[in-house]
Amino acid sequence: MSGTRKSELWIGGEHVAPSSGRYFEDLNPDDDSVYSSVAQASAGDMDRAVRVAQAAFLANQHWLAADRERWLSKAAELVERDRQEFVDILVDEVGSPVFKAEFEVGYCIGALRAAAGVPRTLRGEVIPSDMPGTFSMAVREPVGVVAGISPFNVPLLKVTKQGAMPIATGNATVHLPSEFAPQVALRFAQTLHEAGVPAGLFNVVTGDPFVVGDVLTSHPLVKGITFCGSPRIGKHVAELAAKDLKPVTLELGGKSPLLVLPDADIDAAVKAAYFSIFFFQGQACMGASRIFVHRAVADEFTRKFMAAATDAKMGSLRDGETSIGPIISPRQRERVKRHIDDARARGAEILTGGDWIGNRCRPTILRNVAEGMLVCREETFGPVTSLYVFDELEQAMRQANDTEYGLSFSIFTRDIETALRLAREANAGMVHIN
Repeated sequence: MSGTRKSELWIGGEHVAPSSGRYFEDLNPDDDSVYSSVAQASAGDMDRAVRVAQAAFLANQHWLAADRERWLSKAAELVERDRQEFVDILVDEVGSPVFKAEFEVGYCIGALRAAAGVPRTLRGEVIPSDMPGTFSMAVREPVGVVAGISPFNVPLLKVTKQGAMPIATGNATVHLPSEFAPQVALRFAQTLHEAGVPAGLFNVVTGDPFVVGDVLTSHPLVKGITFCGSPRIGKHVAELAAKDLKPVTLELGGKSPLLVLPDADIDAAVKAAYFSIFFFQGQACMGASRIFVHRAVADEFTRKFMAAATDAKMGSLRDGETSIGPIISPRQRERVKRHIDDARARGAEILTGGDWIGNRCRPTILRNVAEGMLVCREETFGPVTSLYVFDELEQAMRQANDTEYGLSFSIFTRDIETALRLAREANAGMVHIN
């Protein structure tokens, strides 16, 4: 472990050693070398972080909108100043191709500036009363300590959203990052501290989420939860939140469809499909893992999509043309392999990909995927997608909507009336047209 960085917990505006004295290895997924040694928190450490956050929340309620605006604006400047450091962490810790890392840092800067505009927009409401000479007022107030739990795939994007907005609205946060992406959250915490955010308003506790996650979400001083991760864990978090009637925001998995109609711009559809499912090697909840193509354009789309997948660059992550990096962990690599092998064994046709170079899975396109195959309904979270050819649009819509996820839905057509009608019929929280 010589030469690797070592990180502690971030509680109350300072580095704090874990009470257990234990650390775990954070690996670079490209070659599984040790990237950092990370503090492994205990239940007691998490309890301490929540109590520190609560004390900080109570002690810092006097700050004005102008103060919060100043902190967040300054934080954006600091991330811009340290852009390359954040890019390097995203490349080396989670295997981000450099273009994805640069996008994420840019998003962080923009989100901080957007959050800086929030404090001045928090307004209440005057409500008419049925009693003469009286009126009622609704006033928006912070809830207190907010728990943030983020995934590995866009760790800077998520820690920004889960950290900046609670601060903008007067809350305190205890953040539990993925065990595969702790360093970017810790670096973000130091940036907020340098920007002037009072100690204790943003805390980062690292460790095994199965050990300390429930301590955080069920803590009586935690008044709100924001979670991004798998549906299985999301359901568990929601159950814990329901016991204490805590508000909870969940962003979970996806088995997102992309529809290509006969009049679609095929080149644009191919480009979008490639970016959607092969961006960050398919480790994205919005990835188009089910692609429905009308028979009239199926041959053209398939030929061009296969060519794009075959030409995908898998070189150095710091090469701007590289689009496919490593799958994050041995456990996730086994999942991707199991989905591909199961599909192959049950009769699916692998049009391209299906093999590996080190920890990287080649972009994989499947055809003849049927019910009973793991890849049919489960989220693979890798660079794997399935092609379905349809004749009737209604048939395609039924299949596209037949999923428990309902996160993202994409439509390619030149007919705006059809596009808007399908968008209304889509069983998804967001719809992308062309």
